[in-house]
Amino acid sequence: MKATHVKRAFKYRFYPTEAQAAELARTFGCVRRVYNLALAARSEAWARQERVNYNQTSAMLTTWKKTEELAFLNYVSSVPLQQALRHLQTAFTNFFANRAKYPRFKSRKSAEYTTSAFRFRDGKLTLAKMNEPLNIVWSRLLPEGVTPSTVTVSQDAAGRWFVSLLCEDASVKLLPPRGEAVGVDAGLDHLLILSTGEKVSNPRHERRDRARLAHLQRELSRKQKGSNNRSKARRKVARVHARIADRRRDNLHKLTTRLVRENQTIVIEDLSVRNMVKNDKLARAISDAAWREFRSLLEYKAQWYGRTVIAIDRWFPSSRLCSACGSLQDRMPLHVRTWTCDCGTTHDRDVNAARNILAAGLAVSACGAGVRPQRRTPGGQSATKQEPPRREP
Repeated sequence: MKATHVKRAFKYRFYPTEAQAAELARTFGCVRRVYNLALAARSEAWARQERVNYNQTSAMLTTWKKTEELAFLNYVSSVPLQQALRHLQTAFTNFFANRAKYPRFKSRKSAEYTTSAFRFRDGKLTLAKMNEPLNIVWSRLLPEGVTPSTVTVSQDAAGRWFVSLLCEDASVKLLPPRGEAVGVDAGLDHLLILSTGEKVSNPRHERRDRARLAHLQRELSRKQKGSNNRSKARRKVARVHARIADRRRDNLHKLTTRLVRENQTIVIEDLSVRNMVKNDKLARAISDAAWREFRSLLEYKAQWYGRTVIAIDRWFPSSRLCSACGSLQDRMPLHVRTWTCDCGTTHDRDVNAARNILAAGLAVSACGAGVRPQRRTPGGQSATKQEPPRREP
């Protein structure tokens, strides 16, 4: 099977020395300052109906370094500063192409190094302006014989340090074709319901730590703003959030990998999570389910391994449609979990929805048509299809 040679980021935790932590903290601060200064300059130019490109912001950076106020920019590696300007250029390119919103000011603690600003030798990574390699916990091996093209160092709200190495991974190969297809209905009682009848339990990661989180947040609210004790309390809250996110991401990775390996075609709903979380009663549960992250992981893995992901119209009445005879029910309240159609078929609400989602997706795959909602009022969007990469003969 021919390798797809995808670029893949391998993320590891590391423990810096005091000197390394201080150097990285300086670098993070300089990266944020340069990015925000460049964004402000481009926004002011945009207000004057002028455009500023990367070359112009790079010239601005040279000028800034010569001023007394910003002379500290000279004491860190210049590569992360230039990379920040390139990222800003990409953000504006995506904005002008209607692929993203207007760029926002940077607050995240991160810095990106290219090959000229780090040395990777014998499994040891040394960054520019540092004398010692980073103490990295190699939780998994890099692909044999590869050298990172970029290295991104970051620190999360819980104070943990991470390094991400971007490599070309030849071990990612297209999987053998399969005849299986599955429809996936997202839920809250169960995280996923498959058209095969299988129901994947919802771990409810946030609920498991809710009492602990509430206790720590109350402790945080009592601390004086700006004090060291408040900083320590904030760090404790962030650690709980990080633990919840880590468990959730690990579970989603396992689920999406399994779906991609077992099925050639995977059909999902094009859910608008941003609008759904406006429901005050369900917002916390919907956020904990992380449907958007599930779709993101599923789509890039399908592209890696030669699978197809189809997203059908969010207005498609999958729950109200009988998967046996095709008749449409007038209403289907959320509390109704099983129902009987006029044709005599008794349905589990979620399994029936997953089967209808699969049938709608296969119709899209067969004829390329969009799945339109069966309703009286006009509207809705056609289904979208994520195609696998073409195989070379």
